[in-house]
Amino acid sequence: MKSPACPPSQRGSALLEALFAILIFSIGLLALVALQAVSIKNSIDAKYRSDASYVANQIIAQMWIDRTPAVLDGYAHYAAGPVCAFTGTASGNANVTGWTSQIGGLLPGSAANKTQIQVTTPAGTLTRLVKVTVCWQGPQETTAHNFAVTARINTL
Repeated sequence: MKSPACPPSQRGSALLEALFAILIFSIGLLALVALQAVSIKNSIDAKYRSDASYVANQIIAQMWIDRTPAVLDGYAHYAAGPVCAFTGTASGNANVTGWTSQIGGLLPGSAANKTQIQVTTPAGTLTRLVKVTVCWQGPQETTAHNFAVTARINTL
């Protein structure tokens, strides 16, 4: 006994359904690959921000140890200029020199002149207001990122 033949309008419908299923599946896979790429980029950006926070807080901790006014004022490093294009003079303090070389190893596109330490004395106080700015630029990025932290350090 023969099976009934498909009407001419139904021939090839299984093939079309399979092609549409493959198309939808491949679009889903491409979306997952794109999502993975964005996720990796965001993870790398978060790591750089974390590293910048670590090194900025590290130099502030060192400044808390050296709390005499003359020593704190010697920490000033490229104290002028716009963000991430600092001008002025580099600090001669050995702690700052070591700190800037450490940043070069942690953050891409960073250099000694892309970091800044501003040390100011608010009027009528015995404290120093310290602002540390760290800049970096990723390998395929056109703009620089920066992290800034401010601390008030009481002098001895």
